[in-house]
Amino acid sequence: MKFGLMYSFVTPANGAISHQATFRELDALLPLAEALGFYSFHTTEHHFQHNGWAPSPLLVLAHAAGLTRQMRLATNVLLLPLYDPLRLVEDVATLDNLSNGRLTLGVSPGYVSEECASYGVPYTERFARSEEILDILQAAWRTEELSFNGRYFRIPRTRIVPRPVQAAIPLWYGVSGPKLLRRAALRRCPVTASPRHTLAELQSHYARFDAAAAAVGFATHERPIIREVFVAPTMAQAEALAGPAITELFGLYSQKSAAGERQLRNDHGELVTDAAMLDFRNFSSRYILGDPVSVIEQLAQLTAAIAPSEIICRMQLPGIPTEAFRQSLRLFGEQVMPALA
Repeated sequence: MKFGLMYSFVTPANGAISHQATFRELDALLPLAEALGFYSFHTTEHHFQHNGWAPSPLLVLAHAAGLTRQMRLATNVLLLPLYDPLRLVEDVATLDNLSNGRLTLGVSPGYVSEECASYGVPYTERFARSEEILDILQAAWRTEELSFNGRYFRIPRTRIVPRPVQAAIPLWYGVSGPKLLRRAALRRCPVTASPRHTLAELQSHYARFDAAAAAVGFATHERPIIREVFVAPTMAQAEALAGPAITELFGLYSQKSAAGERQLRNDHGELVTDAAMLDFRNFSSRYILGDPVSVIEQLAQLTAAIAPSEIICRMQLPGIPTEAFRQSLRLFGEQVMPALA
């Protein structure tokens, strides 16, 4: 079993921790995570949110490349329709060189309407634009000279320099809808699952994806799963520290569900129609927290149910003091990971 560490750079609404502090915390804790045996580092992308969410995942990973030597580095996920594709081709190739071929590109069409509006991207075009950008990326990795003539993007014959270190940078699809799962299968890309989904939802999504993949002769053992994870000496300490942070982290999901843009249901199957309905106790199937023994048990249950190739631990939670985060990393690396090796 492989374990990754995810940072979203989300800050608490009360302003107790600054955005700059979350970036400086990375300098201290990412080398520790690599030394403890974490396989990969992941970061997310959102824009214009009051509580942060790093808007520039490629810049974050470029910095992370200098802090680490072996960890895989992943965008999980990068919001494709917000990018100029030729600029993205060059930036991704540059990052793969900076990291000596450690990049995985997790991508998504996104779901936050304000992001598309501010970037001047029609919300209804985000799926088709994403597919064209993926066509451009994959074409750029196959040949040194790229040309493209699509509905949304046109690129004259252009030499792509530098070349990526990897012959083809691994792609993950951050999607869950039936049509998008079929698109992932057709493109022969593994699916990375959002932490907002219940265990039953994940099982359903992967069953659909596996069926769609089998229909086109594609099979993959890659099944990365994201979960909020926090470890403390006792369950009471873990809930006191991480419970309110998880509630705040799920705030964006609940806002979009209440607005009717993307459904979120609690553990009872109730649709979130008001952001006030959000409480971490009603979403316990989405996260893993507790003392080391209980975390091992929860991870074993997740592994038995989903068979993930990698469990990505979103452990950087809004408002968690750095020392508590450091302790969680150490408990996970020194007590949890060896028990699941």
